[in-house]
Amino acid sequence: MSNIAGGNQLLNPLTILRDHLKIAMDARVADLGCGSMGFFSLQAAALAGDKGQVYAVDILKEVLSSVEGRARQAGLYNIKTVWSNLEVVGAAKIPAASLDYALLVNLLFQIKKRHEVFGEAHRLLKDGGRLLVVDWLPAGGAIGPATEMRIDPEEIKQLAAAAGYTLQSEFAAGASHYGLIFKK
Repeated sequence: MSNIAGGNQLLNPLTILRDHLKIAMDARVADLGCGSMGFFSLQAAALAGDKGQVYAVDILKEVLSSVEGRARQAGLYNIKTVWSNLEVVGAAKIPAASLDYALLVNLLFQIKKRHEVFGEAHRLLKDGGRLLVVDWLPAGGAIGPATEMRIDPEEIKQLAAAAGYTLQSEFAAGASHYGLIFKK
């Protein structure tokens, strides 16, 4: 499972989820805005094990079909896909206060209603649960979104604090990304 993302990856989901976020066996995780490859959903499912539960959440149904197929190919049966608009608090059909971890990976730069996304993650996390945010470094570069679309980590910290989170740690998530871990 350590090579789910393939050889040309910009992010290493295993390192981020195991070494930084420290996802435990039997954990309940939501990958909010999972994307069609589901790299983080699949790796979280492998780390959480058969008794864990991973929710792969996205607004695009075809993305969810792709993740479902990739999970089956990898022999991971603890992933449930959830169709939802994360910009609407309460929309995700996941029980409130049921998650140990929520992931926002390469999502916030493309979202307008960021306060609502933080609110939805907060609703889903248990007290003491952790939120991982990984996004593009603000400086820009040859790959990734336009510089004006990128979000400074300080803005993310302010959004998280306003939603009731406490910053736990910061790390370099790759050559083009930053990582932040918050606690509810």
